[in-house]
Amino acid sequence: MIVIDRLCYQSGLRYVNASEKFAYAVLSLVFCLVSRSVWAPLLIFSVSGILTVGKGGIPLFRYIKLLLIPAGFILIGTAAVIVNLSEVPLDAFAVPVGGWFITGSRASVFRGIVLCFRALGAVSCLYFLSLNTTMTDILGVLEKLHLPPLFTELMMLIYRFIFLLLETASSIMISQESRLGGRNLRTGLRSFGQMAASLLILALKKSGKLYDAMESRCYDGRIRVLSRENPPKPKEILLIVLFEAAAAAAALFL
Repeated sequence: MIVIDRLCYQSGLRYVNASEKFAYAVLSLVFCLVSRSVWAPLLIFSVSGILTVGKGGIPLFRYIKLLLIPAGFILIGTAAVIVNLSEVPLDAFAVPVGGWFITGSRASVFRGIVLCFRALGAVSCLYFLSLNTTMTDILGVLEKLHLPPLFTELMMLIYRFIFLLLETASSIMISQESRLGGRNLRTGLRSFGQMAASLLILALKKSGKLYDAMESRCYDGRIRVLSRENPPKPKEILLIVLFEAAAAAAALFL
């Protein structure tokens, strides 16, 4: 079981109505994307973190560690917006390199900061949903929204195969390490190529066995999973409406 899935099953918000969590995450994500200032993303990022860590019980160090993964990509992406190579220095900063300047304007710095906050706010919404809602509950919400059954079936199968691929890759890497397959760079690259080839073949074999197992259990094109019904609470709905109203105001008017 991967870390996010294990934390999800241990979350204190696991048995909160999945539709409520889905609506909160999606609406907050939309307001993050349409915001032209840092206030709405900052508000959403803070509230999502408090709910995930404070109410959900996710360890703070684990949550920060998960945030650091997309944060690196976000910083690299925003650096491309802020930093320019020009013959003329701009008003924010300028570092001379020969006859050129590595420079940036105040407007580009502001755009980069807003973009960074928007991206982090959006990531916090997705982490809130994934760290507090099981995959079966998310698929249940999508079915209530009348998404095509083929779409939810593919999501379930892909989710299942993530575990199969991780388990198979881990077994192969442990076997290679026990035979000094990573003792140097050249050997490590060759071992990685062999692992990728073996992983493809084993994944195809396991997918065939999985389909045979489903057929032997009268698979008719639909994967039916038992889910626990958690009725929505009026208090929680009211809090979500008030928060989204505040987020919308911050996104559109500040």
